Parts: sequence; structure tokens; C-alpha cells
Amino acid sequence: MQDDAQKIRELIAAWQRATTAEDLPKVLDLMAGDAVFLLPGQPPMRGRDAFAAVTRAALDRFHIESTIDIQELQVEGDWAWCWNHLKVTMTPKPNGAPIRRSSYTLTVIRKHADGRWVLFRDANLLTAEAPTSA
Repeated sequence: MQDDAQKIRELIAAWQRATTAEDLPKVLDLMAGDAVFLLPGQPPMRGRDAFAAVTRAALDRFHIESTIDIQELQVEGDWAWCWNHLKVTMTPKPNGAPIRRSSYTLTVIRKHADGRWVLFRDANLLTAEAPTSA
């Protein structure tokens, strides 16, 4: 189980690196084809194609960086879940004032027959952070 937990931590880190690098094909490879994302005030985003469209549009307009602090990670057979504290900074391209969002996420991860872990479901509760004064 420790080996699986480490692989899941690596999956989360790879997702974060690929997003920062704007490597959408890598991000898509880290999720199940039928992944579902739950976002506040929006209908569920279902599947890789929907995720790709939204992410492509965001990456056209913003450079995205994040920090993920895993709060809890549980592995049970071929299923795992974790909740994280996520901070995202979206900086408009070519330049502009960064937009910061943060909150908690709850993620379900599934193990494929080949032993690879992928994101299966994600509940993302990000909200805008209040601007800070200099």
C-alpha cells in the first residue's frame, strides 16, 4: 500500500508540473477517459474532451501555477481518495495582475489493470482569494 500511496503522490506532482508546463497531453494522460470534475456553481464537467476544451481555453489566456498540500491519502485496493489544500495562481498572458484561488479538493483515484493510477473523480471547491495589499 505504501508503494501505491507513493505512486499517487507522484501522480499529483506530475499533474501539477504538467499544468505549469502547459503540457495538456500529459495532464490528459493522468486522468481516466470518463473522469468527472465537480465545480462550484457549474454542472459536472464529464470526460477528457470537456476537460481539454476548458483547460485549452484557460491556457490560451493564463499561465497557471499551483501548490498542492495533501491533507489525507487513503488507498483501498484499486481505489484511493485524497483531500488536498490547493492554491492556484492564474496570471494573464502576456502579463497582468495574478488571480489567486484556493480551497480544498476531494479526489478519487483509480488503479488501471496495468498498475497505473489515474484521476477518476474530483470535487474542486476553489474560490477567489481576497486581494492582498502591498
